Amino acid sequence: MLERLPLGRDRPWLAYGCTLLICLISFAVRMLLVSALPVGYPYIAFFPTVMAATFIFGIGPGIFAGMLCGVVAWYCFLPPAFELKFSHSVLFAVSFYVLVVVVNIVLISSLQRMNHRLIAERERNRQLAERGELLFRELQHRVSNNLQVVSGLLALQMRDISDEKARLAIDESARRLGLIGRIHRQLYSPHGDQLQLSAFLEQLGADLIDSGGKPGIALHVVVDEEVELPAEAAVPVALIVAEAVTNAIEHGFAGRESGQILVRALATGETLEIVVADNGNGLPPDFTIERSDSLGLKLARMLALQLSGEFGLSSDVGTIARLTLPLA
Repeated sequence: MLERLPLGRDRPWLAYGCTLLICLISFAVRMLLVSALPVGYPYIAFFPTVMAATFIFGIGPGIFAGMLCGVVAWYCFLPPAFELKFSHSVLFAVSFYVLVVVVNIVLISSLQRMNHRLIAERERNRQLAERGELLFRELQHRVSNNLQVVSGLLALQMRDISDEKARLAIDESARRLGLIGRIHRQLYSPHGDQLQLSAFLEQLGADLIDSGGKPGIALHVVVDEEVELPAEAAVPVALIVAEAVTNAIEHGFAGRESGQILVRALATGETLEIVVADNGNGLPPDFTIERSDSLGLKLARMLALQLSGEFGLSSDVGTIARLTLPLA
């Protein structure tokens, strides 16, 4: 409501009419107080009127109210009553009234101009924020597209390479770039907000199953809705989870077209634990992650260390990949 003041700027006749009505009400109130107030308080009911008129309807109606109330008070309540005569006491009272009215009108109008400037500045800031958010999302969109293009170029380049190890390395790089490109748009917020881990892992799991080429494998995500992930940790966590899920699809379910993968995240105190468990073939009996020459597992361990966490593999019924991260 305060931001809409003064009222009646587009309908001045209404503003001046309401101001006249307020002046009449204040005159009626002052007449009722004649017997209760001494002679020396002719303007006591009119100062609030001038302030209210200026505050609600602006400087023009405020000046109008000040002049009208001043003349009425002079004529009706300054002795001798109902006569417009000059004297030292009348001149002093009128001068005091004019001084107070002018100060009030100037202060109120200045405050309203400052309020309007603040409103205009806030609107400009809102527009700049919207523009910044739009540019940020456009940048994220372009980065995601560029990553997809690089992934596609690597896949094309792989066709001309005969060395099997080189082909596998380029294929792995293309796959990881493609994964980052697909999920990049949801990783960052222009406001620095944290990611809701449940929705993030569900989208990531759906992308991995689609790209794995085995639609019979079911992936389930169990995450507390309140668990959130810092945006700067999103890419490393995505790559680690993607490595675990991809290994389950390629190795855990090798020779199989169906299976179950469970992705579970649990926050306990200041620690976040993400577990990827499958009911596949499990790990070889002599497997140790420290001696593994898998580039993906080495990358997962390195990324976990960058996040001050740990990544490990174990075998029970199938394979269990466990990522432990500090939340603080």
